[in-house]
Amino acid sequence: MNRCRRLWYFLLGLMVLVAGCSHHAPAVQKKRVKVGIMLSDVGLGDQSFSDAAFRGLIKARDELGVQFDYRELSETKTYEQGLKELIAAGNDVVIGLGFMVQKDLENVAKQYPRQRFILIDAESMLPNVTSITFKEEEGSFLAGVVAALATKTNHVGFIGGADVPLIRKFADGFEKGVRSVKPQAKVTTVYAGDFGNDDLGAQWAKTLFAKQCDVIYTAAGFTGIGALREAEARGKYAIGVDSDQYIYAEKAVITSMVKNIDVALYQVIKHYVKQKQWPEGTVTLGLAKDGVGLAPIRVIPWDEQKQRLVDSWAQKIIDGQIATN
Repeated sequence: MNRCRRLWYFLLGLMVLVAGCSHHAPAVQKKRVKVGIMLSDVGLGDQSFSDAAFRGLIKARDELGVQFDYRELSETKTYEQGLKELIAAGNDVVIGLGFMVQKDLENVAKQYPRQRFILIDAESMLPNVTSITFKEEEGSFLAGVVAALATKTNHVGFIGGADVPLIRKFADGFEKGVRSVKPQAKVTTVYAGDFGNDDLGAQWAKTLFAKQCDVIYTAAGFTGIGALREAEARGKYAIGVDSDQYIYAEKAVITSMVKNIDVALYQVIKHYVKQKQWPEGTVTLGLAKDGVGLAPIRVIPWDEQKQRLVDSWAQKIIDGQIATN
């Protein structure tokens, strides 16, 4: 009887021990997706392009559990160095933000053919690079419509960060939008040659205002912020870019041509988290896919008739009834 009892206690103790070990054993952690991004030349704090991309990554971290890392040109000195550091850190995908990163990214992509890359704002033909581009000319067309409705001098201006094909898409779409409402309006276009100099942006804004422009549209990153603030200081109007820039000059910024880089990045990363596959080739986003659009209209008198006009032009663009490029 004692032998049976001892055997029972032994088996009971063994069961408790096994149960206890099972309860306290650490769960196998799911591997987190790692994303690295090489930011554009100005980097964080540009209040435009890089900051918008960063918001998308923060959302991916908070909602999808993604781990992300970043590099800035001010630290790495070259884009190539930053990209290689992100690869060495073991990121599943490495992102190059902006057309200026393309050359270095493609050089690195050739050296690491098994690494997946994403290039934003330029198109690559390499098999391990996914390109995300936007129809900036579509959103800029609508910005031009708003500028035409706001101007009293029938003279508006455009400030680009650089005279390159991408920024000319903004300028061309804007001019077409202005002329769709006021064919005789004058549009003056200038290029600052810098995306990170707010003082230079203010100087160019002064030049345009001296020429009787009363509305300016900027596609110039942090340089554009200086132009927006100069518009506010002089009682003029301005249109921001990439994200809603109203907060930087609340008495001047009518609207902003929003390029939803944050949305695009988040959706691509979400697709990978769910499907374990990065999209291949080029993903192009315009008005139809919420890639571009306008921030709320503020500052100027606005009514349903004007909004219907903007909406009608947007629908025509989506339906392919008018060409914006």
